Amino acid sequence: MKAVVYNKKGVPDRLIYCDVEKPVPNDNEVLIKIVAASVNAADYRSMSMGIIPKRRIFGADIAGRVESAGNNIRQLKPGDEVTGDLASYGFGGFAEYTVAPEKALVLKPAKLSFEDTAALPLAALTALQALRNKGKIRKGQKVLIAGSGGGVGSFAVQLAKYFGARVTAVCSTKNVEQSISLGADYVIDYTKEDFTKNKECYDIILAVNGNRPLSAYRRILNPDGIYVMIGGALPQIFKSLLFGRLMSFGSRKMLSLAAKPNQEDLEIIVKLSEDGKIKPVIDRRYPLDKTADAMRYVSEGHARGKV
Repeated sequence: MKAVVYNKKGVPDRLIYCDVEKPVPNDNEVLIKIVAASVNAADYRSMSMGIIPKRRIFGADIAGRVESAGNNIRQLKPGDEVTGDLASYGFGGFAEYTVAPEKALVLKPAKLSFEDTAALPLAALTALQALRNKGKIRKGQKVLIAGSGGGVGSFAVQLAKYFGARVTAVCSTKNVEQSISLGADYVIDYTKEDFTKNKECYDIILAVNGNRPLSAYRRILNPDGIYVMIGGALPQIFKSLLFGRLMSFGSRKMLSLAAKPNQEDLEIIVKLSEDGKIKPVIDRRYPLDKTADAMRYVSEGHARGKV
């Protein structure tokens, strides 16, 4: 099969499009013919940090068809259309075929395209778990999404509105209209205005992008407010992990989220998309042999939605 394989000597991107042996599922796996895959920060960050999958093939989010199933598989059968998040199961999405356990997958609704479905898992799951699990979101709360233009941010805006919140989106000029179209009640263009210096305060702040000091975020939290770091530049992530707990004194909490694959949550996300409650924003599409270009583009941090 064709696959995009990590090779540290590969020039210029260490990702080589080549022939590799087609994987064989064990008794607890299915073999999937991949139709579409999407790029996530988990892919390029793992590569930059030297955390390389065993098969040396990145790609967490997939959508495709089950080609064969192991002896212990009970829920899925050949021909089933599925989507899944493979971040905790060895990656493998940037290839023509991959193997995965049943618990990593859910059925793809017939009305959703493979591309749209492949854009959902990791980004939408991260937004859901940040708002619901960490933020304890409730109807009528004021939610700020710092970094509403990318994959996670675009889903966060839609999910916060689904939960009945009043949403303020923070993004660059080019993403203002997109954030409005996704349902944001207010949009702040960070190139023209520093949202951390406004008098407005929020019940939940999701920091997807925007490397502001933690103290600045804390200052615009309401009493009992919750800040959740779910992305951004590595310095921003490390600061939140190191100092967030120290700054969680009193009633304001400074938290971080590492999203965890969850089949039930993925079913929720897919159902919301099937019902038209959320939709992926797809910026660009690349053929498999141009995966290195797609990874480079997403890692630059300017993608509008998913790639």
